[in-house]
Amino acid sequence: MTNVLLQYGLYLLILIVLAIPLGNYIGKVMNGEKVFLSKLLVPCENAIYKALRIDKEEDMGWKKYSISALAFSIISFVVLFLLHMCQGFLPLNPEKLPGTTWDLAFNNAVSFVTNTNWQSYSGESSLSYFTQMMGLTVQNFVSAAVGISVLFALIRGFIRAKENGIGNFWADITRTLLYILIPLSIVVSVVLVSQGVVQNFKPYETVSLLEPITLDDGTVVTEEVVPLGPAASQVAIKQLGTNGGGFFGANSAHPLENPNALSNLFEMISILLIPAALCFTFGRNVKDKKQGIALFLAMGIMLVATLGIIGVNEQNATPQLAMNGQVDLSAVDQAGGNMEGKESRFGIATSTTWSAFTTAASNGSVNAMHDSYTPIGGMITMIQMQLGEVIFGGVGCGLYGMLSFAILTVFMAGLMVGRTPEYLGKKIEPFEMKMAVLVCLATPIAILIGSGIATLLPSMVDSLKNSGAHGFSEILYAYSSAGGNNGSAFAGLNANTPFLNVSLGFVMLFARFVPMVCTLAIAGSLVKKKKVAESEGTLPTHNAMFVCLLIFVVLLIGALSFFPALALGPIAEFFQMLG
Repeated sequence: MTNVLLQYGLYLLILIVLAIPLGNYIGKVMNGEKVFLSKLLVPCENAIYKALRIDKEEDMGWKKYSISALAFSIISFVVLFLLHMCQGFLPLNPEKLPGTTWDLAFNNAVSFVTNTNWQSYSGESSLSYFTQMMGLTVQNFVSAAVGISVLFALIRGFIRAKENGIGNFWADITRTLLYILIPLSIVVSVVLVSQGVVQNFKPYETVSLLEPITLDDGTVVTEEVVPLGPAASQVAIKQLGTNGGGFFGANSAHPLENPNALSNLFEMISILLIPAALCFTFGRNVKDKKQGIALFLAMGIMLVATLGIIGVNEQNATPQLAMNGQVDLSAVDQAGGNMEGKESRFGIATSTTWSAFTTAASNGSVNAMHDSYTPIGGMITMIQMQLGEVIFGGVGCGLYGMLSFAILTVFMAGLMVGRTPEYLGKKIEPFEMKMAVLVCLATPIAILIGSGIATLLPSMVDSLKNSGAHGFSEILYAYSSAGGNNGSAFAGLNANTPFLNVSLGFVMLFARFVPMVCTLAIAGSLVKKKKVAESEGTLPTHNAMFVCLLIFVVLLIGALSFFPALALGPIAEFFQMLG
């Protein structure tokens, strides 16, 4: 147990040590300040503006900023949809894979444009190198950049006063890509390649097995096809951009995508690195570091709590895994706890840490199968997505989601104690509250309506490998993953059907763009307001009390929204397990 706790502590310590300086760097970049890469990248940045005829000095209002972000996403969707449909005629397709069906192309295009990266297919058997590289990898970069850009538009809404502009979308996305995502991805890619992650354009190779395998029908298998391709470059940005789409179907459990403990550490830290760093960026840019620390603590406390619950349940396993069906903790511990669905080279501690990190960050990559987790362990991964991807969440979108909860907390606390509802020197009025409520409720609305409709369809039974409470959990997890912009899945659901591809696609669109537009509307409203001086009636938003209130509001909304559904799924399965 001591070794396990040391592993958990080490992961969190490394994350904090790296996040603080990165947060300071990101703040400088988005403010247009000079950084160590400026000499190299400023000419590239200016060349992009010139080639695309972008006026980087233009200061957009929130409506124009929203239209720019939406237009960019629509164009990205169309291009990615066509790449999927036409890949059979495009280059870099050594396996001669045909174009995908229209519903799968729609689902995948929506998925990667919304930074969700839900996948209803296995990459190595469905997509060509060209589609993976020019379609998915490119979207991993730009969809992440859109989220970060919107966050900084909101930050400007807090720090500017009596203005109309919240920044320039095209300049924001360019700086995010050039100075943040591309350099970090190059570093991580080089590290991954050095550890054995595949990066080439070779055709798939057929190799001889060291030990032949005899199937149930007597067939002896002596060879295996090993998929190859430009994986490392996609894996790096899928982790850093909280995208999560796997180059291979087995995702980060695949030995060519995550070969060893060192690659596992780099990938796992990469998942939360930028979301954690953005908390410190926020404190720096609003000129009150305590505000960023308060948000980081709120997220961090919830992450540690969820990690602890998952870890305890997976280490203790289930009565069925204990000897003779009896709960003998010593026997379960000696057996290694619940190792079903987990790689022996990673073990329980690393697998549970990854599952907590990836569902907290709306990343979705996995190095173990969540479908095989204990009922409570699997439930916690669902809850982290259902809370609205605010326990760090996706790059940019996680923090602006949490800021909406902070606005909601300030308003509720002000009503309870008679204090003025202010946040960072700006009065919180009915318009901001309406928009913040929409941001907070968009995820529950999308998930519950989508999963509710799906469970009513008799045809859903054909997509399930499990019945009863666990089967319902598979459906709920899929829609939670889509609505939480996550992308991970319970393995027992065949989601590659027209209904699921289309319905999950619409859930992703709603849960991505409704909060985004509402966030920009909040920014546009705040930027016009004057700064209000702190007074005795101002609620402090950087102390322990506020952190506790913020956590309470996040959990309250999540509990009220999802407890009935969770009671039908993982909670019911937990009591069935005990019985």
